[in-house]
Amino acid sequence: MVLGTSSHVGKSLLTAALCRIFAQEGYRVAPFKAQNMSLNSAATVEGLEIGRAQALQAEAAKIPASVHMNPILIKPTGDRASQIVVRGKIWRHMDVADYFQSRADELLPIVRESYEWLRDRNDIVVLEGAGSPAEINLKSRDIANMRMAELADAQCILIGDIDRGGVFASLLGTIELLDPGERERIRGFLINKFRGDIALLLPGIQQIQARLEKPCLGVVPYLHDLMLEEEDSLGLPAAAAEDWKVYDPERLRIAVIALPSLANFNDFDALMAEPSVSLRYCHKPDQLDLADVVLIPGSKETVKDLTWMREVGFEAAVLRHHARDGLTVGICGGMQMLGQEILDPDGIETAGSAPGFGLLPIETILQSEKITVNAQGILCEAALFGRRVEINSFQGYEIHVGQTIYLSGAKPFAVLTRAVGDALHVPLEDGCVAGDRRTFGTYLHGIFDDDAFRHAFLRAAFEFFQLNSPPHLIAFRGRKERELERLAQTVRETVDLDTIFSWVGLTQGKRPERQPQF
Repeated sequence: MVLGTSSHVGKSLLTAALCRIFAQEGYRVAPFKAQNMSLNSAATVEGLEIGRAQALQAEAAKIPASVHMNPILIKPTGDRASQIVVRGKIWRHMDVADYFQSRADELLPIVRESYEWLRDRNDIVVLEGAGSPAEINLKSRDIANMRMAELADAQCILIGDIDRGGVFASLLGTIELLDPGERERIRGFLINKFRGDIALLLPGIQQIQARLEKPCLGVVPYLHDLMLEEEDSLGLPAAAAEDWKVYDPERLRIAVIALPSLANFNDFDALMAEPSVSLRYCHKPDQLDLADVVLIPGSKETVKDLTWMREVGFEAAVLRHHARDGLTVGICGGMQMLGQEILDPDGIETAGSAPGFGLLPIETILQSEKITVNAQGILCEAALFGRRVEINSFQGYEIHVGQTIYLSGAKPFAVLTRAVGDALHVPLEDGCVAGDRRTFGTYLHGIFDDDAFRHAFLRAAFEFFQLNSPPHLIAFRGRKERELERLAQTVRETVDLDTIFSWVGLTQGKRPERQPQF
């Protein structure tokens, strides 16, 4: 089990690395996270919803993502409230305090069943903890960390993030706050995101090993430009450092509105990786003024985020952008906001209705049933932004509530064929393209991960602005695989894998190029 001294120390990526390494050694391996709190989610082959990090870990393990890899997903809907997703379906909307005080234990049998389902089908399960195992205010009801470790009889490694500072204090403090039996279960620790001269770190490692009476199993370097999905919004980049006032005709300026309840922000990782794109997450309306393309992302709280945009000035900024002949795209909830109205008669988010931006001739009625499914899309017209494109189909996934209704003059964006397992559903229309063709929306997440679609999108946008075609476009899917290999190789070179393999009674045939000695 991989535990961390806090959130965002690297638990998810180390779990992915271990999954890839075990798979490389020929073992059947699966990831597991009992309870995840995240707005980043993915659709599984069963047509169910899990945390995005577990989908990435499944990819690292070279197996399809399953709902059993993340049986409980908590999706915040405010400072105190959350949507609780159990085995991929909405279970409750409730106050987080009520959940932890009275409901978490109720779900432990479901968590155990999912873990056992994976255990019985694999040689090894790599568990990931949540946040910190030493949250003493929640510890008695925490089913994601030490209780799960005990249930699985897991040997644990504790990760500290040195890039944040205070790594030795965080390691020592975490261990000190655990019960004696829990401390014994943590067999060693690892320092992550190191930069600099390791010789300066060694005296501290030696002292903390003596204090903890546990070995350091490695120091993993900071991996610059690692293009793998982050677990939560702590990984969101700040506004780009370059100044858009210095015009670069070889780069398309793309603004993503940083909504308070932004969901599935990894939708734009592939665009950010393109050398011909300058993408920034915008927190202030005036940051849209120099953008070529404005992207309105998905949202966990669409109506609240729509109201927020109206109150802080983003609605006016989007309309100014449109009036200047800019390009606008809405993904999922972002598409709903671009329509005429969002109605919520059943109080799914907030009872009543809210006017949209009016750029698309659609309206949306929020409904209790959530659509979670992988899908293939075919453009209704082989064009984007009024420019012909040479693509036929593209892949993505739906995670949304609400039925969108076409109003007079509306033109669908694509025809989708949904897939659950090996079954294909009847094709249905998706999204909308504005009459001026400068604005479109779709329910499909992940479309920019599709290399052919993303390349067509960028070529069409460059042509719209009468710019030279982008000189170099990357193969993101291939790059993602290479990044998983890079991550695994780095862990091989810097972590004592012999010890980790011995914990689970396995052996590794591929030796790392160098083994750390502390």
